[in-house]
Amino acid sequence: MAQKYEQLLLKNQLCFPLYACSRKIVGDYTPYLKPLGLTYTQYVVMMVLWERESVNVGQLGNILHLDAGTLTPLLKRLENMGYVKRERSKDDERITVISITDAGDSLKEKCKDIPLKLSSKNSPLSEKEAKELYRLLYLLLDEE
Repeated sequence: MAQKYEQLLLKNQLCFPLYACSRKIVGDYTPYLKPLGLTYTQYVVMMVLWERESVNVGQLGNILHLDAGTLTPLLKRLENMGYVKRERSKDDERITVISITDAGDSLKEKCKDIPLKLSSKNSPLSEKEAKELYRLLYLLLDEE
C-alpha cells in the first residue's frame, strides 16, 4: 500500500473548504444574476463602479484581486452590454480607465436587493460568527 502523508489529506487543507465555500456562495448568486445576464465577477466589477463611478484597470485588479488577463475580456463584455466604457487616460495612454454608463448605473436598481436576498438565506452562522469570518478572510487577504 502507498505511503499516506497527513499533509496531503484533503481534510487537512485550509484551502479546500475556502475554495468549496467560495464556489457555493458564488453559485448562490446565479439565480439572481443570470436573469440580468451577469456573472458573479461582472457583478463585483459593477459593485466597484457603483461605488466609485470610474477606476483604472490596475486599481480594479487590486480591489478585486484579479489580473488584467481576467479583467480585459470581462470588461469588453460589460462594455458590449452597454454598462461600462473603456477609455485611455488623458494623462497616460498606457492606463485604461473604466467608467460606469447610465445603463450601468440603472442596473444598480435591479441589483439592489440581491445582497438582502442572499443574507436572508438560511446560514449556519450567527451574525457574530459571520462578522468574525469576514474579519478573518480579510486578514488572509492582508487587508484588515
